[in-house]
Amino acid sequence: MNSRHDPRLKAFASDNYAGAHPEILQAIVAANGGHQVSYGDDVYTEALQDVFKQHFGEQAQAWPVFNGTAANVVSLRSMTAPWEAVICAESAHINTDEGGAPEVAGGIKLLTVPTPDGKLTPELIDRQAWGFGDVHRAQPKVVSISNTTELGTVYSPDEIAAICAHAHDLGLRVHLDGSRLTNAAAALDVPLRALTTDAGVDVLSFGGTKIGLLYGEAVVVLDPAAAAGVDYIRKTYMQLSSKMRFVSVQFEALLSGDLWLRNARRANAMGRRLAEAVRGIPGVEVSRAVEANAVFAVLPKDVADRLRKRFRFYTWNEATGEVRWMCAFDTTEEDVEAFAAALAEEMATG
Repeated sequence: MNSRHDPRLKAFASDNYAGAHPEILQAIVAANGGHQVSYGDDVYTEALQDVFKQHFGEQAQAWPVFNGTAANVVSLRSMTAPWEAVICAESAHINTDEGGAPEVAGGIKLLTVPTPDGKLTPELIDRQAWGFGDVHRAQPKVVSISNTTELGTVYSPDEIAAICAHAHDLGLRVHLDGSRLTNAAAALDVPLRALTTDAGVDVLSFGGTKIGLLYGEAVVVLDPAAAAGVDYIRKTYMQLSSKMRFVSVQFEALLSGDLWLRNARRANAMGRRLAEAVRGIPGVEVSRAVEANAVFAVLPKDVADRLRKRFRFYTWNEATGEVRWMCAFDTTEEDVEAFAAALAEEMATG
C-alpha cells in the first residue's frame, strides 16, 4: 500500500502528530510472531515491570492503557472515593483538554486553581485544600500536577518534593500527569525517578505516544497504598488491551535503553532552536519561557491563518493571538528553518 501523505511534511501543532520511532516499530515486529497469552499475561508485559522498576524503584507497578486521558482517569479514580476531589491547576490537561472525561467518565470533581505559569505551589494548593469534614463540599484527596505543564514549564525535583510534602501533611495524595515527563527529565538532565519516586509522587501517568510510541500510555503506581483496584478500574474503563504485548514491548524499547532520552533531547533542542529562529522576526513575540519542546508566541491573526495553511499549529488564546508550536522527536533543524522562513515571509506580507 502506498502512503496517503507526504512523509516529508512536518507540523508544529502537537508532538502527537509525529509517527512512531523506527526502533519502536522494530520492537512491535519482533513481538509479532506466534501466540502469546492475552490481556497482559504475556512475557512482554511481565518484562515491562522490571523496566519500570529500573526507572522508578522496586515498588513501582505499571498498568498499560491505550491513551493519556485513560491513564489520568484510571489513575485518579483509583486514588479517590466517589465523594473525594482532585486539586489541579486551572490550565491542567485534565481540566481543559480531556472533554470532561475525569468528571463524566470518572465521576471525579476537579477543584481548580489559577496559576500564572501552569505550576502549583503549596500556597496555591491551600486555596482548595479546605472544607475537610464538611459534608456539603467534595473532600480534597489528590493533588494532580503536570510535568511538563500545559504552558510548557518544568517542575524541578525540589518543587515537586515541596508539593508532595505539603500534600502528604494534609492527608492528600499526589498524582503526576507525565505525558511529557521525558521532556522534563531531559530538560533538567535528571533521572525519571528524581521527578517522581524520589520527590514523593504516589501515582504517575507515564506518556509514550508523544515521545515515539505508536500508541500506549501507562498508569504507574509508585506507592501501592495510594491506589486501589487499578486492574479492575482499567477493565471497567475499557482500557484492558487483549493484545497487550504490543503496547508493553513499545515501552520496553523506549525505556530499556536511552531511546526516551534521545527523543526528548531532540524535541527540546528543536524547541529552543525554533524560539531562537523566530525571535528575530519583526512583529513576533515569544510570549513564554521555552523550557522544553513547547514555544508560545503572539502574532497577528491573519498571519497565523495564512501560515497555518503551510504548517499546522494551534491558536492557544484567541483573545490575545497567542499560538503554540510544538516540536517532536522527529523535528529536524531543516524543519525549523523552513517554518521560520515561512513565518518571516508571512509577517513581511502584512
